[in-house]
Amino acid sequence: MKYEMQNLDVIDLLSERHEILRRLAEDKWNNNNNIYISNSEWCILGRIYKKQPTISDVAKGVDFSRQATHKFIKSLEAKGLVEVSNVQHSKKHKAIRLTEFGEICYEKNALYKAEIEQQLVNTLGEVQVSNLKNILNLNWNIEDLKV
Repeated sequence: MKYEMQNLDVIDLLSERHEILRRLAEDKWNNNNNIYISNSEWCILGRIYKKQPTISDVAKGVDFSRQATHKFIKSLEAKGLVEVSNVQHSKKHKAIRLTEFGEICYEKNALYKAEIEQQLVNTLGEVQVSNLKNILNLNWNIEDLKV
């Protein structure tokens, strides 16, 4: 499938490429595994991988509502990917962590994403992909652009 992108501005270009790459990663996972994990759920898994944050901390760090965050966490828990537990010295807060199965899934998905990145290297060249990563990692001072 070919896309006509040369007339788009930088925001639309980034959005289009992000959507294409996200879809590729999601399809790669779904075609090779029998457990469906949404992009929003992957976002949460990424926030808690090798950590044990509170649900409140996770909710603050994602770009969807608190209620949606709780819904996704319940779904992840039902799939056996995360465990929710009480936080010591707090009756209000709950901690979340990946289960062993959750870590296996997260790491397997990381390998799929690395395969997609390697395909980009094969297509665009190592220097171009490296340059792109460097540009995306720069401090863009986006906070200063807010209206």
